[in-house]
Amino acid sequence: MAQRTQGVDHGSPARAERLGHPGPDQGYVLSLAERMRPRVKVTSGESVDDAIQGCIGIALRRASVYGRAPVIHDLDIAFTMWGFFLDAPPADLVAARKQLFEGVSNVVHHYVEARQLVDMVPDSTMRMTPEMVRKSMPNSWRALTGA
Repeated sequence: MAQRTQGVDHGSPARAERLGHPGPDQGYVLSLAERMRPRVKVTSGESVDDAIQGCIGIALRRASVYGRAPVIHDLDIAFTMWGFFLDAPPADLVAARKQLFEGVSNVVHHYVEARQLVDMVPDSTMRMTPEMVRKSMPNSWRALTGA
C-alpha cells in the first residue's frame, strides 16, 4: 500500500504555466478530430494538421472545465471560433490564424506556441454552447478567441 504524505493533496492535478488542462480520457479527442478532418477548411498557406492540433488543445481545455472527457462539441466550438468551417472566412481572421496556428502540429518544436493559442481563449468562450459560438461568428471572432 502506498504511503501518503501528510498535508499533500494527491488527488489534485498539477497546476503551473504550460502544463495544460488535465482531464480524463483525453486521448479520445484524437478519434473525434479525425472524424472532423473532412469539414476543416483552410486557405493557401495553412495546414489542416496545424488547424486540428491547435483546436485539439482548445477542445481539451474546454472538456477539463467540465471535468470530463472530450466530446465532439468541444472540437466543434474550437473549429467554429477560428472559422475553420466557414467557406469564406474574413481576411483578418485568416491572417491571425495563419500566424497563431503555424507549425503547431509539430508539438515537439512548437509546444509553447500551441499552449499560448489554447490559453488565449477567454474562459467565457469555454462555457459557451456550440450554437452560441456559431451565432457569434464571424463578426465576434476576436472576442471568442481572445486574439
